[in-house]
Amino acid sequence: MRRRLRFEDRILLDVALAAAPAVAIALALLWPSSLALRTRWTVTAVIALGWAGFAFAARARVVRPLQTLSNMLAGLREEDTSIRGKSARPDDALGQVMTEVNALADALREHKLGVAETVALLAKVSEETEVAMFAFDGEGRLRIVNRAGAALVGGGRSLLGRAAADLGLAGLLAPDAPPTARLGDRTYQVRRSLFRQAGRPLTLLALADVSRALREEERQAWQRLVRVLSHEINNSLAPISSIASSLRLALARDPTAAADDAARGLEIIGRRAEALSRLMSTYARLARLPPPQRAPVEVAALVARVAGLETRAEVAVAPGPSVTLQADAGQLEQLLINVVGNAVDATRDSGGEVEIAWRVDGGRLALTVRDEGSGLSDTGNLFVPFYTTKPSGSGIGLALSRQIAEAHGGALTLENRVDRTGCEARLTLPLGSADRPVPGSAVPDRDRPQARPESGRDVAVGPAPAQEPREP
Repeated sequence: MRRRLRFEDRILLDVALAAAPAVAIALALLWPSSLALRTRWTVTAVIALGWAGFAFAARARVVRPLQTLSNMLAGLREEDTSIRGKSARPDDALGQVMTEVNALADALREHKLGVAETVALLAKVSEETEVAMFAFDGEGRLRIVNRAGAALVGGGRSLLGRAAADLGLAGLLAPDAPPTARLGDRTYQVRRSLFRQAGRPLTLLALADVSRALREEERQAWQRLVRVLSHEINNSLAPISSIASSLRLALARDPTAAADDAARGLEIIGRRAEALSRLMSTYARLARLPPPQRAPVEVAALVARVAGLETRAEVAVAPGPSVTLQADAGQLEQLLINVVGNAVDATRDSGGEVEIAWRVDGGRLALTVRDEGSGLSDTGNLFVPFYTTKPSGSGIGLALSRQIAEAHGGALTLENRVDRTGCEARLTLPLGSADRPVPGSAVPDRDRPQARPESGRDVAVGPAPAQEPREP
């Protein structure tokens, strides 16, 4: 029966049962007495009313604070943090409960205020940012858009609820969508992420205009190119202009006596013009190189073939695991020819050794070419096109080699050895066939004749140019 009663009824019953013995004793002493019957009934009524009054008062003293706590918790559940409980004394159990509930209400109020301020800040930032933001639901319907996004697709808040296909953004929501997109005359960087709002999954699409940054990068690239080409062209045109001026004066004074000088001067002019022509053709190859054609390549056979092509010094090949790459064999062979040639050139004076080794590390091939030469003196310009430290170098060998590595989804680094004097070239390549080339990377044609390395720290791709005598 107690289980079927409510909590307040059980409190009332417990208080009534606690006072029942005293009431029974009082009645047992009252009724056998010699008092008048009316007096006995009056006293019995007073005892019964007092018994019931104290029982209901005890019930109310227990139930009312609990009802107050219930109302406070209900208000907190409804995010009403203005309700506070009175009589929150810390020296009794009920007061401690009231104190903790009031503290909870204060904490929730501060948290609610902080969340509201954060949401308002994010909304303000979203509205003021130049990044176009769109949020689409699972059905591809637009649910959130900022001012930049509305301006991008040409609309206002009326865009909400429209399909991504109607806005021309459906292709950007695909998981395999490209990282950049061309909308109108501008290029945008695309970012996609998932979040939830009110329990619903939404896809956030952020489009950042990178046209200005790309134009700035393009401008800087053109400036660097113009500086390099101007330097190389001036190096050829200055002696040509000087020799032509000297020959003109000599021929004006005595045409017969200046015949030999004219022949030598024209020879020098021809050599400088040929060198300038080679420079421009070399740059043309650097700027117009096709992507790699991937096929299975055995690393051991590739390394052995490259080591056998080097006839100036013996190249040691360390044993390595049996590995097959999905790569362009011709391009990788050209890369290794350049790197190994540089290593052999660096050890020709010291007589040191050159070693090729490879291993597999985390699903990637790590191939190293170590030499015992003098090491690198300038590591900042190794991969700068047309930068060279040798008299007849073209300065594009390492730049092309790095392009080959990046086109295969890998990387090429050069650094001085820490265990001894010398240099270590490290090539890392992915093993899987699904790796894609880096967009925009240029790599040499696999049908182009393989070049013998030049001397120095960078090697050109293509037939090696003839050695040109220096002019005094």
